[in-house]
Amino acid sequence: MWKGISEERVKQIITGITEVFVKMGIPSQAVEVIVYEIPKSHWGIDGKPATESRPDAQSPR
Repeated sequence: MWKGISEERVKQIITGITEVFVKMGIPSQAVEVIVYEIPKSHWGIDGKPATESRPDAQSPR
């Protein structure tokens, strides 16, 4: 995801992903989530950096 996500949102993502795996019968202790943020300028879409191809796109909240 693009850089700039809030700590609260990261917690929500981790909790949500873990819940999906738990519903599939996987123990929560076996689930590890890594939130990796990448600057928009380092993310390519349609052959261009996201800053050029999606200049109106907001960073995740």
